[in-house]
Amino acid sequence: MQRKTVTPEDAGLCGCRQFIAVWRERQYLKRARVVKEEQQYAYYVTSAEPDAYDGAGLLEIIRGHWNAVENGSHHRRDASLGEDASRIAHQPHRHGAHVMATLRSLVLGLFELQKHRGEVDGYVPGWRRRMDGKQAVRLLKRAA
Repeated sequence: MQRKTVTPEDAGLCGCRQFIAVWRERQYLKRARVVKEEQQYAYYVTSAEPDAYDGAGLLEIIRGHWNAVENGSHHRRDASLGEDASRIAHQPHRHGAHVMATLRSLVLGLFELQKHRGEVDGYVPGWRRRMDGKQAVRLLKRAA
């Protein structure tokens, strides 16, 4: 193993105080059986001073970040707009997937704007089940 010390400026990350490597082991399950296993390093950077957190504290922060991502925007995008069921992400260049992700975020953002304005009460008919294209267009038109 080789080790090299670099400054945050050398790495293009001004303000960074620490680089963190986390070893991950992941199992993919299908019908309660392991069908695939992966091991890899995941790398993180932080502006926290090195003595501010121990290893367990940093790991808790990383897990909290991903928990917020998964339970925040991703869950809403999947439960409301069927993001995980979309096959568009499996196209070779993924340009369509980026466009659709942007549009899904736009729809959710417009819904939140309408809630903030008091135009909806937090529930739109069909919102709890997957939103179809017509519902999304109606939501966009109401927000305009």
